[in-house]
Amino acid sequence: MLRPAKTPPHLLTLIMLTGASVMSLNMFAPSLAHMAADFDVDYGVMSLAIGGYLAVTAVVQVLVGPLSDRYGRRPLLLGGLAIFALASLVCALTESFTVFLVARICQTGVGAGMALSRAVIRDMFETREAAKKMSLVAFMMAVAPMVGPTIGGFLDSAFGWRASFWAYCGGGAILFAIAWLDLGETHHQRSRSFATQFASYPELFRSRRFWGYATCMGFSVGTFYIFIAGAPLVVKAVFGMTTARLGVFMGTITLGFMLGAGLSTRLNARVSITAMMLAGRVVALVGLGGATVLLAFGIVSVPLFFGAMVLSGIGNGLTTPNASAGALSVRPHLAGTASGVSSAMIVGFGAVLSTLTGAVVSAEQGVWLLPGLMALASLAGLVSALSVLRIDRREGALAKRPGAGA
Repeated sequence: MLRPAKTPPHLLTLIMLTGASVMSLNMFAPSLAHMAADFDVDYGVMSLAIGGYLAVTAVVQVLVGPLSDRYGRRPLLLGGLAIFALASLVCALTESFTVFLVARICQTGVGAGMALSRAVIRDMFETREAAKKMSLVAFMMAVAPMVGPTIGGFLDSAFGWRASFWAYCGGGAILFAIAWLDLGETHHQRSRSFATQFASYPELFRSRRFWGYATCMGFSVGTFYIFIAGAPLVVKAVFGMTTARLGVFMGTITLGFMLGAGLSTRLNARVSITAMMLAGRVVALVGLGGATVLLAFGIVSVPLFFGAMVLSGIGNGLTTPNASAGALSVRPHLAGTASGVSSAMIVGFGAVLSTLTGAVVSAEQGVWLLPGLMALASLAGLVSALSVLRIDRREGALAKRPGAGA
């Protein structure tokens, strides 16, 4: 029998867990129309497989974080992967839409990978080094949304929509085996009971620094959701792009994120995480704000519009890993809870901002309103980052007072 891991995991294992969490959301998206026809339901009802999944994922992440602080990261991750693999098998086999939807919701077990991978990194490394490692993991978060639908589209064309869920099942089983062999427990300072753990929650939830980090992260990633919600309508109406060309250009924001995350990895040893957060928000705000003004005055071009999206992505790549590391470092013994809450905030902010975008953006004014909304979200993120800087400076000043170290 293969022995379970006793040592901390390799970073590649955590990257794969994060990637699986992201790809579980949208890999089968190109198959939605075929799935609706196969199950004989409306396309809008079929889209619950994505919208409902996203909503339940937020709940799962809120729950799994505190549970991992109490029982450890390893059992929650292994349990989540096992549920994901079994639920994927049911999705691949069932002929009933109701059974499919229930099983699809159960697939949210893999969401533990996204929330707890960050907590594991924080268990293993101090704040700056954790931010560096999270920047590397962020590459996967950027690549997976692009690669997933491409793989799903190929599988659907070659074998039908069920092939994506067979792939989920096989991938989940393989990841379970990898985690069993490589992911030893990293959280060793567990509370003795839930009552003891709950008693310590006010330490985290009363922390303005935690909410500053988490809110900054939520608004930063929220710009991506705004872009995804509005870009297809705006770009087709204004620039007349084909679907294929649009898909290529929509990757610009992801390319920017990868560049920003790579730059963050290089700078983490020399620049504080707060400074990196601020720099990211300033880059995004200047790029998006400047483009909004020019586009509103009729200076409309593809390089201007998508150039602003690259800068937005770079800003997110600089901000998000550092804000994440900061949020998990406020109370290290509650890193799982912090990770779960902040991850759920990202999903919640994304749901609200994408819904708002869909309600207010139209083909007529979307070319400037879309980057304008993204600029406002970037500004909100900047305000949150500045609140963290203010706390840092105030606490630094208090520490320097005579007798402060007594």
